[in-house]
Amino acid sequence: MPGARAAFGLRTRLVIAFLLVAAVSAVTTAALTYREARSAVLVRAQDTAVASFREEVERFVPRLPLDPDSLRWYLYDIAARAKPHPWIVFAEYGSLRASSGDRPVSGVLTEELRRTALTSPHGSFERVVKDGKAYLTIGMPVMTRVVAGGGAVPSGLVLYAVMPMTNEEVDIDALVTAARHGALPGLVVALVPALLAARSVLRPVRELRRAADSMGGGRLDTRIPVHGRDEMADLARTFNESAARLERSVQELRDAGTRARRFASDVSHELRTPLAAMLAVTDVVDEDAGTLAPDTARAVRLISAETGKLAVLVEDLMEISRFDARAAELNADEVDAAEAVRSTLSDRQWLGRVRSELPDGLRIRLDPRRFDVIVANLVGNALRHGAEPVTVRLSARGGALVTEVHDSGSGIAPDALPHIFDRFYKADAARSRSIGSGLGLAITQENVQLHGGTIRADNAPGGGALFTVELPFDGPASRSGTPEGPPPAHGGTRPADSRDRTEATA
Repeated sequence: MPGARAAFGLRTRLVIAFLLVAAVSAVTTAALTYREARSAVLVRAQDTAVASFREEVERFVPRLPLDPDSLRWYLYDIAARAKPHPWIVFAEYGSLRASSGDRPVSGVLTEELRRTALTSPHGSFERVVKDGKAYLTIGMPVMTRVVAGGGAVPSGLVLYAVMPMTNEEVDIDALVTAARHGALPGLVVALVPALLAARSVLRPVRELRRAADSMGGGRLDTRIPVHGRDEMADLARTFNESAARLERSVQELRDAGTRARRFASDVSHELRTPLAAMLAVTDVVDEDAGTLAPDTARAVRLISAETGKLAVLVEDLMEISRFDARAAELNADEVDAAEAVRSTLSDRQWLGRVRSELPDGLRIRLDPRRFDVIVANLVGNALRHGAEPVTVRLSARGGALVTEVHDSGSGIAPDALPHIFDRFYKADAARSRSIGSGLGLAITQENVQLHGGTIRADNAPGGGALFTVELPFDGPASRSGTPEGPPPAHGGTRPADSRDRTEATA
């Protein structure tokens, strides 16, 4: 299909349209010229022949009655002075028939011509085509002068002239041949202005396409040179004005986004130090909660829990800020995938609660810390928002490591599936105060995409939510750059309960 589009592109269509217009004009002009020229050739020959024959007939006053031999000599004499081409003269006088030629020509004469020639003193003529040949037939009555009245009356003798129009047909055929042979060179000549016209039309179109491609690639300062004052120039000016407005709008959005990311990053960074102190205090107070009064103990534990949530939210915001600022980087290494999953489950004491299908020998190049976050996030959400048993399954498929996390809950609401990886999305408003921040799956998706992989959420055929992560075996190249900051609080990895499923399960 691309080849077909190229073969019938705008240039080709413009050239074809131009040539069609030129061809129609040439054919129309040739047809009109042919008609007028043909009419002129035939009328000239016809008028000459009719005038000449009428003159000869008027001079011919034979003695009546006629015998065939003397009549034939008269006909020879008339035919000898034929104009513009030789005639065959045929005579009818009662039952008498005579001709100046050897070929009989009476078959060319029509009954209508005979009737008109007998009744009209000025005679008549017709153009007749017989057996593919054209003839001019002329019928003239021979008049007899009456001395007493000075007039003339029909003598009963009618002369007919039959002139083959071979020369006129040759001239007409020559006109057709000339028109036909001149059409092709005319189209070839018309091709030059067609190409020039197509080029003048397509040049601004190509400039517009290149400018649109450039803008699509992110160069919003692209502009088109404006030439002239025609419609194409108006189009170029409109494009430039639209591009300028778009550039200003995008720049404003970029500035607003940058300010928002900087604000979230700055706030999160400033909150880390006081939160670390608060967490240390709440850990100490939690240990002595049993010695406090019941109401005081409940208040202490509530403060400790809310402080933990706040710490999780701050870490999530800082992580999202790194992704938004394109500062998140991979420290890839070759690891055993099954051993990495077992380590994640063991560190969080989930080995007894999670079923695992972890075949050995699946080695992959990835960032171990980020892979740990991916697995811990998905398994923690399955345990919290789904139902046990939860299954983690590893497999190889199409050059990628496939990690599946399946729970036994009621699954994800259909209206929540399109938004499951959106930031701060929680389908169930009644659980908006859950322990999760609403950023867990968004961070998981960013980590997966940073590895060049994909993640999707579905409802398993047998029930429950199914999250599938595919990471390429060759893995990303190791990259180094700006440090991403110290690891999250509560150990080397973030706690599992910080990765909620955005409350999307039914």
